[in-house]
Amino acid sequence: MQDAFIQIFRSMGTFRGEASLATWLDRVAVRSAYSYLNKRRNENVRLAVVPEPVSTEPGADQRLITREATRRLYATLDKLAAPQRVAFTLHVLDGRRLKDVALAMSATVVATKVRVWRAWRAVYGAAKRDPLIAELLGTDKGG
Repeated sequence: MQDAFIQIFRSMGTFRGEASLATWLDRVAVRSAYSYLNKRRNENVRLAVVPEPVSTEPGADQRLITREATRRLYATLDKLAAPQRVAFTLHVLDGRRLKDVALAMSATVVATKVRVWRAWRAVYGAAKRDPLIAELLGTDKGG
C-alpha cells in the first residue's frame, strides 16, 4: 500500500485527465501491486484473509424498536400543553439554551424552566409505564 502511495505521488505529473482521477489512481495501485507480486514471485507470498468488518450500525430490528420508541415518546409529547411541548422540544431535543427558548417564547427563564420540568415529569412518567421509552431515554423503567 505504501508503494502504491509513493507511485501515485511520483506519477501525479503524468496524470493527463483522459480518465477520471479515481480510475487513474486504481490503475496506479494495480500496477504497484503487480510489481510487488512479480518481485516476490519466487517467495511464497500468500494473501492474508481479511476478516469481515463488523458493523457498528444497529440492525433492522433495533432500528424498528428505536423508531417505535420515538413514536411513543412523541405521542407522549403531543399530550402536553403547547407551551410545555415547545419549551421541551427547543431546549431538550434541539439543544437550545433556556434563555434563548424563553426569548423565543416571550416568557421568563423561570417560566421556561418550569415548562421544561413539567414536560420532563410527563416523559419520565411515560417511561415508567413504557419500557421502550425508558430504553430510549436510557433509564431503568423511568428511574
